[in-house]
Amino acid sequence: MTDVFLGIIAVATLVMAMVQVGVIVYGLSLARRVSKVLEQVETDMKPLLDNLGAMAADAARASSLAVAQVERVDRIFTDLTNRIEETASTVQRAVITPLREGQAIMAGIRAALGILKDVTGRSGPAGRPEDEEALFIG
Repeated sequence: MTDVFLGIIAVATLVMAMVQVGVIVYGLSLARRVSKVLEQVETDMKPLLDNLGAMAADAARASSLAVAQVERVDRIFTDLTNRIEETASTVQRAVITPLREGQAIMAGIRAALGILKDVTGRSGPAGRPEDEEALFIG
């Protein structure tokens, strides 16, 4: 009877060893498949990652170009503002100041003529009463 129990123990041990070998073989097969899937994913993802890197580089380049253009526009508007201010001050000096001086001279001439009229005693055409009677309709 001990031999029977020893035989059963031996058979059970042999079955357990075969199950363990089967699990190890299946585990190795599964590890190979997972490795192949990871290699395939890496192969498929590499162009995508390269494209993402290129897109990021292009976005950085576009951003730097946009910054350069904004700075250029800012310089142009600053220059335009300075030129407009220079033009306004030149017009002030070249046109408006002489006009004011000319207006002052004309006012002086008018005042001198008015004084001359008063001194000579001459009155203008509106000052003669006979001319006013001819214009009266009545």
